[in-house]
Amino acid sequence: MNILIVFAIPCFMATFVCSAPLPEKGALVEDPQFQEIVETSRSLTEKILLSIPDMHKSCIHTETLKLNSSENAKLVIMASTIGIPSAPVIKVVSENSSLEDSLTQMYEGLQLHRALLSSISPRVGNKDKVTGLMADVRDLAIQINKMLKMAQSEVVAQPNPTPVALRLPGDYEVQVATHLTLVQLQALGQDIIRCLRVLDHGNEEETES
Repeated sequence: MNILIVFAIPCFMATFVCSAPLPEKGALVEDPQFQEIVETSRSLTEKILLSIPDMHKSCIHTETLKLNSSENAKLVIMASTIGIPSAPVIKVVSENSSLEDSLTQMYEGLQLHRALLSSISPRVGNKDKVTGLMADVRDLAIQINKMLKMAQSEVVAQPNPTPVALRLPGDYEVQVATHLTLVQLQALGQDIIRCLRVLDHGNEEETES
């Protein structure tokens, strides 16, 4: 069911979860250093989202695998067979979910996709694009981790991405794994960008003006 949520309704959940204003931003979110990291994170996320369609076009040659297609929900079983884990659902900051929780979910999702990209990289034809995307995901994870350290009441070391062992016996499985990784990363990036807008004090001021 978790993987179905990732592929079938990520945008709906992101809109519902992340669009509401924070009930209490607190001093940290108003901090200029925090806001600078938010802006950097938004730029990196936008860069990732812009690069995904080009990478998909250059790496995916199976005509039935389309980046933005309702048919992607039908690949749930294939994703499970290959061994692609679902990304964590990013929750809005609220009385029941702290800023630390939201940032942790972003960080964990990015680390998962670094591991997925690393796993498929040796089997993909256009390795340069995969390497470039991996670098951007790594850089974004670093920025999110900076905010997370500022939000934590005590310092907690964040783990490096755990390697993901995908089952890729043939070229078709490689194609599907690459496709699903990009689909899921795109959904994660859309969730992150919406949530970062909520944290962006400058964006809030523009909206109010």
